[in-house]
Amino acid sequence: MKEELILIQITGEDRPGLTASIMEILAVYDCGVLDIGQADIHNTLSLGILIRVNEDASGHVMKNVLFKTSELGVNVRFSPVAREEYSAWVALQGKNRYILTVLGRKLEARQMAAVAKAVAEQGFNIDAIKRLTGRAPLDGPREGVRACIEFSLRGDPKDRATLQGELMQLSRELGMDCSLQKDDMFRRMRRLICFDMDSTLIKTEVIDELAIRAGVGDQVKEITARAMRGEIDFKESFTERCKLLKGLDISVMQEIAENLPITEGADRLMYVLKRSGYKIAILSGGFTFFGEYLQKRWGIDYVYANELEVGEDGRLTGNYVGEIVDGRRKAELLRLIAQVEKVDIHQAIAVGDGANDLPMLSEAGLGIAFHAKPRVVENAKQSINTIGLDGVLYFLGFKDRYLDDKAEGRIK
Repeated sequence: MKEELILIQITGEDRPGLTASIMEILAVYDCGVLDIGQADIHNTLSLGILIRVNEDASGHVMKNVLFKTSELGVNVRFSPVAREEYSAWVALQGKNRYILTVLGRKLEARQMAAVAKAVAEQGFNIDAIKRLTGRAPLDGPREGVRACIEFSLRGDPKDRATLQGELMQLSRELGMDCSLQKDDMFRRMRRLICFDMDSTLIKTEVIDELAIRAGVGDQVKEITARAMRGEIDFKESFTERCKLLKGLDISVMQEIAENLPITEGADRLMYVLKRSGYKIAILSGGFTFFGEYLQKRWGIDYVYANELEVGEDGRLTGNYVGEIVDGRRKAELLRLIAQVEKVDIHQAIAVGDGANDLPMLSEAGLGIAFHAKPRVVENAKQSINTIGLDGVLYFLGFKDRYLDDKAEGRIK
């Protein structure tokens, strides 16, 4: 018996039981459901159902669906679909998929227009758009408010590197952050995340804090800034700064640790990551004392940082103990931890802000530059500059509704 393919499109005010009512009618006439999709925007439903139905029954199906939708106060439209059209659509399903995440304090039409144009010019088709964050308040931005939209793209970009660069440029110009990731098994199964500490997990450089107490703050800050910009070798700068700390009483370290300025969103991020089973590491060019302090706060699994040498008089000698944790060492440690945890490197995430973080950002499956120096942003594929550290959650696909009240209460 001959079959027809019919696309049923229903729009109107959403209400419980609507989908069930339509499906009951389709079931009576033994319709096959070839595709189905539903979206709800501001309590307005958009439901699409592509069915296959015997030609003799199609008129009865449409009549009964029309009566039911009229009874429910919603609109319906029926569109015939040619078999050739359906076959062509099915052939597209084997193409690669990408996820484009767009993030900011607020997102407006100009940002969405720029992003949509960029992906269209690269030959992508947008399959779906969904909001990951809660609904925006009408009375303007408040502390902790953020907006995130996720685009599901189908196809292969003409030039992914060019698209990546264009998205980063748009991010700088339009006050948003973008992340383009291939939608594969690695993106869905991230398991290890490694953080820089200074100016990433905390809003300061601890060596600068130590230097202030030692009376050499300006000298050390200048060396630190040059090192983070990549203007001088990290090892050289680290050695110079340590020498300037000679004679500082180590008692000040506890006082600094207890007053570390935690980065916005860090508490929320760590709570969610631990609850979701991630292994978490701090890989820092800073100092072990402060890394271990944060380890206790958040339950961090691994801490690798630098160790200051302390003399018998309880004062810093100006030297350090062991191998310096620089950019090369961070990348090595990332690979080592992944091996120990039996995690593919593509399942690993790295987050940092300085030039010495670039090797691990490049090594990880997902490298994120966080409020980073210009050189780092230029070389990173993803960056977060508009909101706090919990922006990482949206790049991982988390929705606000996945997070319970306890997590929401940890927003800083």
